[in-house]
Amino acid sequence: MATVFELDPRLAADTLHVGDGPLCRVLLMNDARYPWVILVPRVAGITELYQLTPVQRQQLLDESVQLGERLMTHFAGHKLNVAALGNVVAQLHVHHIVRFRGDDAWPGPVWGRHPRRPYGPDVASERVAALRRLLEIDGSLD
Repeated sequence: MATVFELDPRLAADTLHVGDGPLCRVLLMNDARYPWVILVPRVAGITELYQLTPVQRQQLLDESVQLGERLMTHFAGHKLNVAALGNVVAQLHVHHIVRFRGDDAWPGPVWGRHPRRPYGPDVASERVAALRRLLEIDGSLD
């Protein structure tokens, strides 16, 4: 098992860094179709929830609930999809996707429906900055 947290290269390639919470790295999926944020516990070698300590599990839940509530309030979504699949990227990560009736994949899942539509550079910078303010986190890795 790894002893130092490293973000999976696929997650790094598919996302934009927002910042770090108390436990989790916060990432924005680089798909402008949906407000889609991913939490990745900064714990080396973790692929499953049960591998976290009880304190870490509670912290992940707290960060997930806070993220979900703030995303839904900010974006006024109809439904929040929260999932930790791991079939492609084994590293434990939790997707938070704000869904809207009539979005490109509604009512189905977003995975595999359409090719990703990356943010343009200006829009990406604005969205990341807005999420940092919304979540009250620092983006110090940039």
